[in-house]
Amino acid sequence: MTIKRIQLPGRPASKLYAPLVQYGDLLFVTGQVARDRDGQIVGRGDFMKQAYQVFANIAEVLAAGGATMADLLKVTVFVTDARYRDEFRAVTDKYLGAHLPASTLVVVAALADPAFLIEIEGIAAKPQS
Repeated sequence: MTIKRIQLPGRPASKLYAPLVQYGDLLFVTGQVARDRDGQIVGRGDFMKQAYQVFANIAEVLAAGGATMADLLKVTVFVTDARYRDEFRAVTDKYLGAHLPASTLVVVAALADPAFLIEIEGIAAKPQS
């Protein structure tokens, strides 16, 4: 099997990482944060706005690999405050519905930028054609 590194269409390619790496039928989603298509931080100080943006970013990354949120197998969620746990459930209900992946929630002191309140990485299985 070969490794395929996928950049997002219409976005500048990163020199540091690929947003999506495919190995066989597995898709590895780089940790997504609350940045919009222009690279601007969305929802400074607002966990819910950031969480919605993060999930929208994950959906976009998965689409670039031919998958959807329903194809997620595992997510690791990093939050800067354990109190966000209940709010996070409302966001997962919207984006994941009944397609619940295995999940780990990690509370961290900070993320790469102090403005980020949440980051999510994931693993998905590419649907068979």
